Amino acid sequence: MLLCAAGVGRAQGSVGGQVTILERAGETTEDLGDVVVFLESPTGARRNLVPVNTGINLQSRQFSPRVRVVTQGSRIDFTNQDPFNHNVFSKAPGGAFDTGVYGRGKTRDNTFREAGVFPIFCDVHPRMTGYVIVMNTPFYTQPGTDGRFALDRVPAGRYVLHVWHDRATEMTRTIDVPAAGIGSLSVQLDARGWRYVQHKNKYGKDYASASGDRY
Repeated sequence: MLLCAAGVGRAQGSVGGQVTILERAGETTEDLGDVVVFLESPTGARRNLVPVNTGINLQSRQFSPRVRVVTQGSRIDFTNQDPFNHNVFSKAPGGAFDTGVYGRGKTRDNTFREAGVFPIFCDVHPRMTGYVIVMNTPFYTQPGTDGRFALDRVPAGRYVLHVWHDRATEMTRTIDVPAAGIGSLSVQLDARGWRYVQHKNKYGKDYASASGDRY
């Protein structure tokens, strides 16, 4: 997914490269597509952002996609495609919401007005975890399964490159983008210290069964 805005009167190039994730011995990376790469101006300058209306499906006790990236002010529809109830919620500051319980074929939505990383959960199914990443920059993308990424039409200038993944510490790096662009960035995230931690339900309590579901 990629959205870029044209710069006025400035040369534009492509910023591309590849992301890898350092795993513990014997483990392989299977979720490179969940990485989020974006650029921001260190001066805090902003461009016109266009909100979108997109969706995350609730299917087989999972969020699909697990990571959805949108611009500020965008609305996300949460459609229940399972034959049982779900209850999507987030407790993250600046993006807390609660859809309430709803059944198959129903849709609930939320508009994300603040930039940031918003973990989302289901109050019915303790293993369901997803993320909504809300941008205040138009230069963002998610790589392919091989970790390769490209941001097109980036005006020449200085930026802060951010590379995020929920199992690793976010990487930031200041880069100078020439008029011809950059095509060989290499980024490695370190997920060796990641451990699964069970989240709380929407009341801040432990689930009745952290390994099972009500249905």
